[in-house]
Amino acid sequence: MSSSASSPPPPPPDFPASDRAALPAGWRDSLVRLGADGAMMASIEAAAADHAGPAVPGRVARAEHSLVTVLTPAGPVRAGLTRREQACAGDYVLLSAAEPVVAEVLPRRSHLVRHAAGNRTEPQTLAANMDEVFVTVAADRGVSLGRIERFLALVWESGTIPVVVLTKGDLLAPGAATPLLTRAAGVAPGADVHLVSAITGKGVGDLARRLEPGRTAALIGSSGAGKSSLLNALAGAEVAATTRVRDADGKGRHKTAWRELVVLDQGGAVIDTPGLRGLGMWLDETGLDTAFADLTELALGCRFSDCRHATEPGCAVTAAIEAGTFEARRLESYRKLEREAAYVARKADPRARRAQARAEHAITREGAARARHRPRSS
Repeated sequence: MSSSASSPPPPPPDFPASDRAALPAGWRDSLVRLGADGAMMASIEAAAADHAGPAVPGRVARAEHSLVTVLTPAGPVRAGLTRREQACAGDYVLLSAAEPVVAEVLPRRSHLVRHAAGNRTEPQTLAANMDEVFVTVAADRGVSLGRIERFLALVWESGTIPVVVLTKGDLLAPGAATPLLTRAAGVAPGADVHLVSAITGKGVGDLARRLEPGRTAALIGSSGAGKSSLLNALAGAEVAATTRVRDADGKGRHKTAWRELVVLDQGGAVIDTPGLRGLGMWLDETGLDTAFADLTELALGCRFSDCRHATEPGCAVTAAIEAGTFEARRLESYRKLEREAAYVARKADPRARRAQARAEHAITREGAARARHRPRSS
């Protein structure tokens, strides 16, 4: 019997014959260009070592229900998703070399999550594996500080660093830039704030320098915030379609229909997302406290550790508001987001819902008991 008759078939030519779980030649350079850092490549190698056969590493550019578009060393591949695997734009995956199917989604180092739209109480992942998130806000319309705070809370919760990007700076009136930057910086402790114009290119270079091979940024913002125009300016080419904003209300149409990862020629990657009309909270105290770090630091000076910053004596927060060094609006914004996050958490956790129902029932019984024992007026 010849040796060839009993030996297994050779692996595909792009894979070393000595390695049962080999990765294709040149995969490291390709993955760096797609945004992978050293830690992610080590994770890919470890996952490939556990794989039953040759595997193809890649990064998800677009996810559509049970299909994903994956950027691989050999080019884009349309691959299927099993029920066990869920992926979104920015995920790193291993594909089976035998068929275009996602064999494994690598653990995420960060992920941006919001409360899903509609009546469902479940999270929706917008993007994964970002180093920074560019929170885009149109500077030429009334800038909502509360909405910036809402975006920042979700970004801090994601495990990434937010960058506030005020777009359409070319449309600002003379002298309006400095006050606007000061106001935005006042609600973004720990985050950089940039004023840019995709038309003139002013400020775009500063953002481009934040992107280099091995780094990824995600773009989020409301409709009409100028995300697609900013992406085109960063890419130096029209990689995203744009549309004119309505003059009546300053809103744009959803020209970006998908969350999609775009690799820049000069290095780095950007995840573009559709305009968000609604941004439901899906977070715990970590993101909220980081977004309101100035309030959290002030609260350390309160006399009581459980101070609600209302009528309690020795409250450092109310004292700062009275002294004009902290905005009452910012405290109210924190309370609003805190209430919303707590409501979503109760809906998502059956035990929390039951505890809330018991508490409300106890309050109702207590009120009824007081009413029964209240003296009747003659």
